[in-house]
Amino acid sequence: MNSYETVFILTPVLSEEQAKEAVQKYQEEINSLGGKIKHSENWGLRKLAYPIQKKSTGFYFLLEFEGDGSIISNLEINFKRDERIIRFLTVKMDADHIGYAETRRSKIKERKKEEKVKKEQKTKA
Repeated sequence: MNSYETVFILTPVLSEEQAKEAVQKYQEEINSLGGKIKHSENWGLRKLAYPIQKKSTGFYFLLEFEGDGSIISNLEINFKRDERIIRFLTVKMDADHIGYAETRRSKIKERKKEEKVKKEQKTKA
């Protein structure tokens, strides 16, 4: 099995609930095609580098998954058909990329734990 990373941008006119629904649809699709989701991240609403379809912002999402190469073609066909997706990019992860992604995730978890501890300390004071 190969490891892949997909980043896609949803149109900003969607509500947060509709965006989550779209992400869940693609996660379920990957699972139904025989893939396994390793990690997903919501990067939130961000400004685009340049306007796309007259929009200057979009909801960014990252999915890391394992699977066969046939998953990619089916996934990208569905991205192209979906009007909610304004851009997407899928890359095959090599060993260095996988290592970087794991250290990045661990740093994010540590940062969240630190923030949680700080919040608890503030509420006690």
